Amino acid sequence: MSAQTAAEEHHPLTNVKGTEVPDGQNDNSGGKVRDFRKLAICSIICGLSCIGIVALINSVKATREKDPEKAQIFSQKAKSFGIISIVLWLFILLLTPLLLILVSYLLTLVE
Repeated sequence: MSAQTAAEEHHPLTNVKGTEVPDGQNDNSGGKVRDFRKLAICSIICGLSCIGIVALINSVKATREKDPEKAQIFSQKAKSFGIISIVLWLFILLLTPLLLILVSYLLTLVE
């Protein structure tokens, strides 16, 4: 029995049947570009919907674009607009009560 080094041994990380990725196939291989469609839809529902719609439009453009470089640009725009939409909505949600507190405080000072 010959001793094998760790580099020579091949152990798959997953043992569940049907979850193995065939050799040579990866999530990022083959020029596939992420379209961030779920993020765009969430940004419409849970964010500023006007910016979320722009994110969804860029997501669809990333999916339909044949040129991988342009598809990557649309993908990054979709991601950026989705994140901006959700962050701005959270900012508005936090800022509104603070402004109400400030106004009520100023009104008590006037009286």
